[in-house]
Amino acid sequence: MTVITEVPSPFCGIGTDDLSIQVDGVALKVMENGCLVNTPAFEHAIGDTSPRVAGKLVSLQDAVTKAAAYLTDTKQPVIGGCATDVNGMRALLSLADRCGAVVDNMNFTSARNNFLALQDSGWMNTTLAEVKNRCDLLLVVSTDLESFAPRFFERYLWVDETMFLDDTKQREVIYLGKAPSGNASTSPAGQKAKVLTCENEALPEVVAVLRALVKGQTIRAEEVGGIAVAELRAIADKLKAAKYSVVTWAAGALGCSHGELTVQVLSEMVKDINSRNTRSSGLPLAGKEGDQTANQVCGWTTGYPARVQFARGYPEYDPFLYDTNLMLANGEADVLVWVNAFNVNAVPPMCELPTIVVGRSGMTFTKEPDVFIPVGTPGIDHAGHAYRTDNVVAIRLKKLRESGLPSTAEVLSAIEHTLQENQVC
Repeated sequence: MTVITEVPSPFCGIGTDDLSIQVDGVALKVMENGCLVNTPAFEHAIGDTSPRVAGKLVSLQDAVTKAAAYLTDTKQPVIGGCATDVNGMRALLSLADRCGAVVDNMNFTSARNNFLALQDSGWMNTTLAEVKNRCDLLLVVSTDLESFAPRFFERYLWVDETMFLDDTKQREVIYLGKAPSGNASTSPAGQKAKVLTCENEALPEVVAVLRALVKGQTIRAEEVGGIAVAELRAIADKLKAAKYSVVTWAAGALGCSHGELTVQVLSEMVKDINSRNTRSSGLPLAGKEGDQTANQVCGWTTGYPARVQFARGYPEYDPFLYDTNLMLANGEADVLVWVNAFNVNAVPPMCELPTIVVGRSGMTFTKEPDVFIPVGTPGIDHAGHAYRTDNVVAIRLKKLRESGLPSTAEVLSAIEHTLQENQVC
């Protein structure tokens, strides 16, 4: 039994790297600095360690051979999930290139709200380090930040020292659209966050009015989405008076129609604030299911985020057409490969296609996949790298135990190698 300190987490998205974890054989227990996201993810017990084909235990080589057989001469395979580390995603893209597959990260439909805004007009975003050292006003838009990342405030707002603020207790937090689920946003001095709630479908209008007020435009209405315009004007005044405001949101939590337009309005509002004698930045929240890693690796490999197709022998990007669920519903796919090394509950969508699952040990299925290969989790069963929410830091993940489970990269590379041999023959 040993205790490993300064353990980084691939689960929370915000680069938590100070966990202390007790290792007893293959059992893990978070001793210090856990949270509602990290602790259950680290402590989840290992389930099956042997691959299965049609529900029967087989060797790893037999499972790889069967998976390659399903992908041989396939017309349109889809590789979904894409929840893995950097090396796992590299191997996934190489396999997709080999068999002409569609690659679709499981969170891309939500992330699309961000990508469409970024591709259309760009944005001005910040890093977690900048939030820690500079932010004096945090505006949280339609996101329960405490549920998304329970230690965000502890790690990046209510800290003892920063480079550019004398007293972090004076930082101000405002929630717009959705109320927080706890009290982590309350400052050490007892100052509670200001909360203005509205229905999800009213959020685009509320955000549009807030941007108009930042620009100094006249609003004749007295309320919008149930929020008094005077309250929104007060927020606009605070944003313009702050030395370094940060506007944060989680694309998947917006919950409204035309989410990409809401993100674009927020991003343009940040630009408007920067046109004055102050600074402001955006902070999109993501990275909990390997989505930032998937999009980063796919981006530097293909030039596009992780919704691409390789059927023509080169990558083609379409944020709407290459959707796993859509392709399964339309009958466009003939094989589904599902990759998720982080979350045992993120199982593949139900379908009648041959299904290959490369997933975290312990997954249970309503319908047994044709091939299931349990793999180790990055940051637990093997070392690796994963990108945190701000996309500027690749977290160096540690190996904590000897489980005997292969990595996602090893399994996908083996399938590609066997597929290549099949094609040559």
